[in-house]
Amino acid sequence: MRKRTVYAWLVALLCFLVLMIVTPSIPQSQEYHDFADHRTFLGIPNALNVISNFPFLVIGLVGLVLCYHGNYFRLSLQGELWGWTCFYVGVAAVAVGSSFYHLKPDDARLVWDRLPMTVAFTSIMAIFIIERIDERKGTVSIIPLVLAGIISIVYWRFFDDLRPYALVQFVPCIVIPLMAILLPPMYTHSTYWLWAAGSYLLAKVLEATDDVIYEWTRHIVSGHTLKHLVAAMVPVFLTFMLAKRSVEPERQSLLKTWRVSWTKFREGNSNTESYSYSYTNVQAVEPQ
Repeated sequence: MRKRTVYAWLVALLCFLVLMIVTPSIPQSQEYHDFADHRTFLGIPNALNVISNFPFLVIGLVGLVLCYHGNYFRLSLQGELWGWTCFYVGVAAVAVGSSFYHLKPDDARLVWDRLPMTVAFTSIMAIFIIERIDERKGTVSIIPLVLAGIISIVYWRFFDDLRPYALVQFVPCIVIPLMAILLPPMYTHSTYWLWAAGSYLLAKVLEATDDVIYEWTRHIVSGHTLKHLVAAMVPVFLTFMLAKRSVEPERQSLLKTWRVSWTKFREGNSNTESYSYSYTNVQAVEPQ
C-alpha cells in the first residue's frame, strides 16, 4: 500500500513536469486589476469589492468555533479536525487578504488575496482523501498539499507564471465533484459537496463577467462583488453539511444512489393495474 502511494505521487509529479514542459507560461495580466466598480464609499476605495469579503470572515470564524466548541461537528478523526481547521483559517484569512488587495489592486497585494484561497483549496483536497480514500493518507497529505499551494503562489510571484497556481485552483474543482459522485462517502449529506462546487463555478462565471453585470445592473453592483458573495456560499454549504451529517451505515456512491432512485422511479411509472378474471362453466339448458 505504501509503495502504491509513492508511485501515485511520482506519477502525479511526472505529469506535472510534463505539463510544465509542453505548455507555455501564463503571465499575470495587468488588466486583471482593472475591476468594473471603482466607487468609493465612506472613504473606502473600491468599497463594494472590499466590503463583500466580510461573509468570509464570519463563516470562517463560525466554522472554527464549531470545530472546537464541544465538537459540534462531531469530528471523530484527528486528521479531519486538522483539515477543517486549515480550511476555516483559510476562509477567514480570505476576508483579510482579499480586502487588503482590493483597496489598491496590484500584483504585490494579489499575493495576499490568493494565498489564503490556496490553503482552503488544498486542505479541502486532503479532507476528501481522508473521507473517501484513506484516513492516514489524507492526514499525511495535509501539510504537503498546503505547501504545494503556497509554493505555487511563490512561483507565480517570482517567475510570473500562473500554471502551478491554476492547477492548485482548478484541479480540486474537477476532482472533488467526481470523487463525490463516484466514491462511497463516509458520511451522509454528500450532495452538499456538489452544491459547494456549483457555487464556486458560478462565482468564476461572475468574475469573468464583471463589466457585463455592472452594465446590466446599471452600475448598482459588479460581477466581482457578486463573485465574492457567491463564493462565500462554498464554506456555508460545507458548514451545513458538517452540522447535518452522520456516519453513513451503508456506504454507496452518489452515482449508485442516483441509479437506484432512477430505477425505482421508472418501475413506479411502468406499473399498471392488473385485473384477474375467473370463469365458470354454465350449463346450457336446451329449450323444449
